[in-house]
Amino acid sequence: MKNRLKKELAFGLILTLLVVLLAACGGGNNNNANSSGAEELSLTEIEAKAKEEGSVVSVGMPDSWANWKGTWEDIQSKYGLSHTDTDMSSAEEIAKFEAEKDKPTADIGDVGIAFGSVAIAKGVTQPYKTSYWDEIPDWAKDKDGHWLIGYQGTIAFLTNKKLVANPPQSWEDLKNGNYKIVTGDVTKAAQAQMAVLAASIAFGGDESNIEPGLAFFEDLAKNGRIANVEASLANIEKGEVEVTLLWDFNALNYSDQLGKDQYAVTIPKEGSVVSGYATIINKYAPHPNAAKLTREYILSDAGQINLAKGYARPIRDSVKLPDDVAAKLLPKEDYANAKPVGDYKVWEETAKSIPEQWQERVLVHIN
Repeated sequence: MKNRLKKELAFGLILTLLVVLLAACGGGNNNNANSSGAEELSLTEIEAKAKEEGSVVSVGMPDSWANWKGTWEDIQSKYGLSHTDTDMSSAEEIAKFEAEKDKPTADIGDVGIAFGSVAIAKGVTQPYKTSYWDEIPDWAKDKDGHWLIGYQGTIAFLTNKKLVANPPQSWEDLKNGNYKIVTGDVTKAAQAQMAVLAASIAFGGDESNIEPGLAFFEDLAKNGRIANVEASLANIEKGEVEVTLLWDFNALNYSDQLGKDQYAVTIPKEGSVVSGYATIINKYAPHPNAAKLTREYILSDAGQINLAKGYARPIRDSVKLPDDVAAKLLPKEDYANAKPVGDYKVWEETAKSIPEQWQERVLVHIN
């Protein structure tokens, strides 16, 4: 988990470079290995060819994150595919696919949703829609299947109930409290920047207008309500952090590790932001059918349940989770006012301004 969190930390910093990356890639090859004229295989044929390939090599999908361990164990027992993974950030995954195109080693990766367009622009992906395509929300997939969200996350509050008698249920509760709040490093981390967007959404903003969120946190900072510490499990475990803003799957995981009776996990009532992680299949994959079969399995009922065991909310609403697995997650109704980013290209541009604005309007008030 610790290594996999590099995705979150690297994401915010790299996000400020996305527009430059996309511009640099404008003349790149956007074709894919399955462009028109390529052979279309049935799922049965893909499975047969995957078994012949014998293995699948992933990047950024380690055992400890979102219970990928369960997925790889099933892939091995069900299809006889061996597996290896190298943990790395979203940007590193894309760079690896491109750098190794003549001698590829990796088949499939898991990237933050905003990196999907970067991967396409770099020309390093191939499409595969899976048999569950129609169940995936439009916001959670590339129209051609170059990237596809497997699980989603929503910004939540993690509250130490020993330090806060009445855990906040809303942004308004948060504002009116007398305890300190940890946002993480908004100048670098995606999770922290998404917390700013979540507050903006709650107060009428969106990816093109984060003023409501900045104003909210500026007011908290002026009142000495923001603690300038990392939103890490180690800091929370010390018992000195009152409320931390985190992805719900991180908050639920931390709560279980530290004791559910001591921590409350809440999706703010006024609204929050929904995002997710997407699989990308390497255009040059040495085991392309094994990669497609892996994506197919991830979107299956069993694959979605595996992810939920790792506290990650499935992207397919139709999946019936076993009672013990459902108990790991928050009720679906808690997410009624949580919204996905409407336009990630707009968000990429907006996010470029966040570090400077956070420094000038919030950090200047934090001791």
